[in-house]
Amino acid sequence: MWNMKMVGLGVVAFSLSLELIGRLLCRLRRGRNPNEVLFFPSDTTCLENIFNPSPPRSCFCPLPHGAETSFSRLLRRIMSVSSSLDLCIFAFSNTNLSRALLALQSRGVVIRVLSDKNYATITGSQIGVLRKAGIRVRCSNRSEIMHHKFAVLDGRLLVTGSLNWTQTAVFLNEENILIIEDPDLVRPFLQEFNRLWDLNDPAQVDWKVSSRRLV
Repeated sequence: MWNMKMVGLGVVAFSLSLELIGRLLCRLRRGRNPNEVLFFPSDTTCLENIFNPSPPRSCFCPLPHGAETSFSRLLRRIMSVSSSLDLCIFAFSNTNLSRALLALQSRGVVIRVLSDKNYATITGSQIGVLRKAGIRVRCSNRSEIMHHKFAVLDGRLLVTGSLNWTQTAVFLNEENILIIEDPDLVRPFLQEFNRLWDLNDPAQVDWKVSSRRLV
């Protein structure tokens, strides 16, 4: 009888422990809420501390140092990627965002970039820079404009909104970015990215062209 009571008390204690742990984890998740809304244009600040956080380096540029801005927050999100980044973007000319992708690649992050074919070759576009660095890039080969502006970070975090990855959009335009971690929202964006990635496979395009020539 005594043993049964001890077992019962043990089960109750275990259940209470699980409940307390669950509540603690919920509080921790709320405290680290990954969701964020950013508005642009952003103030211009020095960003060297984001690219070189340790060891700290002295920077003598005339820009403000250490200030939190919409762009610095977006850049930190990009730089926090650990495994994969899928980017679908209409126009890409911002050199600091390009620098961020190159830094991620050097850390072994798997990067895929989809861009509009017409804007990939304009003056200032960073698409060629990414390609030369070995990052996988595909451009739309269809007549429709590829006007998407979204990224999926580590397969779980969605970054989307009106913002093109350009100097003008970041520092001059009225724009917005939504950063959200919600599987039900991330999943369809990732599916759409994979669909477009396969649709714009250069090997498939070359094969179709060759087939038409044979006919």
